[in-house]
Amino acid sequence: MARFRRKSCCALIALALAVFIITVILKSLSPEDNHFGSQFALRLIPPSRQMEQDNNVVVSAKPAQMIPAEKADRMENKMQDFPEPNYNVHAFYYVWYGNPQFNGKYFHWDHSLLPHWDPKVASGYPSGRHQPPEDIGANFYPALGPYSSRDPLVLEEHMRQLRTAAVGVLAVSWYPHSMNDDNGEEIDNLLPLVLDAADKYQLKVVFHIEPYKGRDDANMRENIKYIVERYGNHPAFYRYKTSNGKFLPLYYVYDSYLQTPDVWAQLLKPNGISTIRNTPYDGIFIALLVEERHKKDIQTAGFDGLYTYFATNGFTYGSSHHNWRSIKTFCDYNDLVFVPSVGPGYIDTSIRPWNSQNTRNRINGKYYETSFNAAVEARPQIISITSFNEWHEGTQIEEAIPKTWGKTVYLDYLPHKPTVYLEMTQKWARKFSEEQKKWLE
Repeated sequence: MARFRRKSCCALIALALAVFIITVILKSLSPEDNHFGSQFALRLIPPSRQMEQDNNVVVSAKPAQMIPAEKADRMENKMQDFPEPNYNVHAFYYVWYGNPQFNGKYFHWDHSLLPHWDPKVASGYPSGRHQPPEDIGANFYPALGPYSSRDPLVLEEHMRQLRTAAVGVLAVSWYPHSMNDDNGEEIDNLLPLVLDAADKYQLKVVFHIEPYKGRDDANMRENIKYIVERYGNHPAFYRYKTSNGKFLPLYYVYDSYLQTPDVWAQLLKPNGISTIRNTPYDGIFIALLVEERHKKDIQTAGFDGLYTYFATNGFTYGSSHHNWRSIKTFCDYNDLVFVPSVGPGYIDTSIRPWNSQNTRNRINGKYYETSFNAAVEARPQIISITSFNEWHEGTQIEEAIPKTWGKTVYLDYLPHKPTVYLEMTQKWARKFSEEQKKWLE
């Protein structure tokens, strides 16, 4: 019996000792003292209601989500890694690309081969359409592949590249609601996504109005009204500061010469039948200068400025670098905004195989440098870039990669990196900003 009591006593002591040891171990693993295990413990074991009240926080058993303020702080910190955007540098931007994943089929990457207007010449060149994803309507191949402009990740990457290049404004190729170009689909319904993506990177957006069917003074007024009412309050909607201190939307009007000055005057002159002057829909309207005679037409029509668009030096009067200083003088004399358009080169033989005479070789970036230098020397208010991503005409500064498909060897940026034209743009955007400050001194 005594032996039994001794055994029982020993067992009780051992049990008590075990309880004590377990308690100490659990205490050492509690989230109060062990920072390594605190997050893990909080996700598995919801704290007591009293703990929530004492700490004035609400803890969920689900993984914590980043609150908007934290997202904003993180994005603001991220923006500090980029160069300052230059809002006097605008890049023409195209959102007409599509692929099966986001659009049900390819758009624009499958561009047709356009025939020469002379049937005899046309007969000597191939016809048909490109067949993506390997065979695309471009002489270069995008680093993102044949993407869709509706892909949020693509929009995000484009805005990142633009901001990396210090571009401040993207000029989006635009057709009115329910309209599109011959090779794509409606563009207007994509603008909210573009504006949101641009705003995230502190970029601004202007509208590059294409020559849609039936464009005249009356429906242009309705479309300008639509743009202002639908998009005018968005933080990414660009406004140009005029000489009298007003902030007005700016519009590029492509192929403006297709309408006569008399038609445009009805919209752009204060006494015109469809005038938008001195109304809530007033703006800065920039006409396309092609031929020298268009200068007078642009002034007569009531436009506020002119741009040259084409990236082919010597192709038109407006795109010829040696004319830019005299064009600027004309603009200064007539109180017009001058916007020369610079480009890295030009090649469109993937869609116009007969047009090799207008090819402008990039010369490993020297063509772009020469173009930018000529623009800065003209002392313009704004410099535009043709283009960020007009792949059909080979004017893109977007990242491109080497690629070979069968007998097709796409052009590339070698020996430079895919980012070379973004880096050059950043350099010249900074130089342009520095020069403009000197002009104002």
